[in-house]
Amino acid sequence: MWEYTEKLKDHFLNPRNVGEIDDADGVGEEGSIACGDALKLAFKLDENGRIKEAKFKTFGCASAIATASALTEMLKGKSLEEAEKITNQDIVDYLGGLPPEKMHCSVMGRQALDRAIANYRGVSGEAVEGKIVCECFGVTEKEIEKAVRENNLSSIEEVTNFTKAGGGCGNCHDAIQQIIDQIRSKSEIKPTAKGRLTNIQKIRMIEETLEREIRPSLRQDGGDIELIDVEGNRVLVATRGACATCQASQQTIKNFVEMKLRELVTPELVVEEVAQ
Repeated sequence: MWEYTEKLKDHFLNPRNVGEIDDADGVGEEGSIACGDALKLAFKLDENGRIKEAKFKTFGCASAIATASALTEMLKGKSLEEAEKITNQDIVDYLGGLPPEKMHCSVMGRQALDRAIANYRGVSGEAVEGKIVCECFGVTEKEIEKAVRENNLSSIEEVTNFTKAGGGCGNCHDAIQQIIDQIRSKSEIKPTAKGRLTNIQKIRMIEETLEREIRPSLRQDGGDIELIDVEGNRVLVATRGACATCQASQQTIKNFVEMKLRELVTPELVVEEVAQ
């Protein structure tokens, strides 16, 4: 029998912010009823760009309801930049813990938030979803990668607990292990004894992040990006293709490219577009 905290029980029995927002600024859906869990998350911003309202509807277990309820409470009053920093572990900590077998519920909430923010920014669904690895539960490569990185997962069993991937027929186990091995090998780039990346390490990680996390999304819409130079914490880039003529290119640079590099390399980075 799983152990649930009193706070989790409260959010299950008395869920907050259930429902829909008719004129929502961002809407994200994650999971499916066929897979056993589904969540729809919506938010509305105030005149200062902060989340004034967040609501959800879910089909799932007690943990799915409780984590969605907790997440909507955590979102209120935050800017989108602050909301993006919420991890699935933050949701778990807010509730005082989750059984290992139910960690996927917190991940589902975080992924629904990702989709809602992407919806607000006009990022295509294909760019967010990526290639499906687990056909049984519809889990994508990007979802597995994110769970492994954020939670330092090292086994297929842990990935299954966090994402459900691999919990069905098992045909995707080799692909999941490959993702784990790739991420853990890349994570061997460590800061120096003083806790800072060397310039070589920083440039290598920026190049890897651009290739793995950023270019695939931009190419979905006919765009691309090129790394021109790195000067300290200034990352100089040039946009290509559709991005070069898009009026929203600066928003893409700041709200997508810079955000990803700060998340996966170092939070001090500033991305600037240069003419090339």
